[in-house]
Amino acid sequence: MGAERNGLSSPRRPGGGEEARTFAALFGALLGLSLLKFGNPAILEKLVTWPDNFYGWMIAGWPLAIGYGLLGAVAVAGLVVADWKISAPKWLLAMPLAWLGWQFLAAAGTVSAPLSRAALAQFSACGACFYLGYFSLGRVREHRPFWLGVLGAFIVVLVVGLQQHFGGLAETRRYFWAYIYPQLKSVPPEYLKKMSSNRIFSTLFYPNTLAGALLLLLPPALAVFGNNRRWPVATRWLVAGVVGAAGLACLYWSGSKGGWLLMLVLGGVALLRLPFSRRLKILLTGAALIFGLAAFAVKYSAYFEKGATSVVARLDCWRAALQTVERSSLLGSGPGTFGVIYERIKRPEAEMARLTHNDYLEQASDSGLPGFFAYLIFIAGSLIWAGRKLAATRNPETFCLWLGLLGWSLQETFEFGLYIPAVAWTAFALLGWLVRQAGDLQDRETSANRRIHGAGHASSSVAPSHGSSG
Repeated sequence: MGAERNGLSSPRRPGGGEEARTFAALFGALLGLSLLKFGNPAILEKLVTWPDNFYGWMIAGWPLAIGYGLLGAVAVAGLVVADWKISAPKWLLAMPLAWLGWQFLAAAGTVSAPLSRAALAQFSACGACFYLGYFSLGRVREHRPFWLGVLGAFIVVLVVGLQQHFGGLAETRRYFWAYIYPQLKSVPPEYLKKMSSNRIFSTLFYPNTLAGALLLLLPPALAVFGNNRRWPVATRWLVAGVVGAAGLACLYWSGSKGGWLLMLVLGGVALLRLPFSRRLKILLTGAALIFGLAAFAVKYSAYFEKGATSVVARLDCWRAALQTVERSSLLGSGPGTFGVIYERIKRPEAEMARLTHNDYLEQASDSGLPGFFAYLIFIAGSLIWAGRKLAATRNPETFCLWLGLLGWSLQETFEFGLYIPAVAWTAFALLGWLVRQAGDLQDRETSANRRIHGAGHASSSVAPSHGSSG
């Protein structure tokens, strides 16, 4: 992807050379590593033990302290190459700081200091990734080093997912019950359910987290592979086709009902973007929706016959969160503490949950309505503003990056991706990068308009007079 062809590239700026490429490679490697090793919720960090042998380091997840240390080192490299130009609205760039600031304020009255400390560390890391994406990654002209780390790890996620479906999951389950479970003092219900199910989860916390990673990264992966001008056209289509098929297969075998429906939505949006006639777009979109919904109905008919238990469980969590908002609408119960409150007020027959399964509602429950609105405005405002600025561009990578972030943001309405470093760090970094590209595009358009108007004004000022000289 040359700089001239890449719609995600910034205009040429000093310092976008070897140092910037090195930072891009380091940042991409860190985010890729997070997909493989930091897939557990940040508030459950105490349950992740340090591996004690080579096999453990290769297979098991790593303590999040390692991730924070590596992110700090990458942040230092990002500061070296950062371009502090502000091309996006200042209010938009200030929203992450406003959100983070309110989280720290809400933590002052938390019902659980350890949980709030863990949540604040995760939120701070997310904010750092957003600003690194905006100020540092946005400066890089050559993005192959960045995508090498992120998409290389994404392919590993797909391979592990496929391997689990074709027999590896049973082996993993035996290893867990024989060697890991006896050493754990407490295990989240979601994790136990994961280890008792045939739904794949790859390197992530549980199947729905895998679905979140697929929604976020599959669209840009297809665009990057399909738009790689260094490969022959046939190779591009082959690689993109294999990755797309593997991604959809993993999504299907993850058993994520919401993930499947959201992927249908993203597919419909992508089809409407194609340069076809309006009638053909409608026909293709309708056919894709009918096929996808039919597959959904067949796959999950037994689930709905049993009463859609996960939907009922989520509704119970949401009810409890709203009760918390009613009692403490200003500061909430403290970042990351929904589980403490839920354990007190949940119905006796309801399944225990540590997170609300709705990142937006959890902000309201944990940090009050100001935290909720700050986060909602930040995420929705970034996607809407960047989407409008980039709507006219025909570059598939830019569009697919926005599309993946749209899928991630919608899944947040019924999942807790914000608390999963593997997903959240990558999403925030890509969101900062997207906002920077939109701002740079706006600056280029403004400069072009000024040149045109300036040239017109100069032309009119030197035009000869056609009137009588007297």
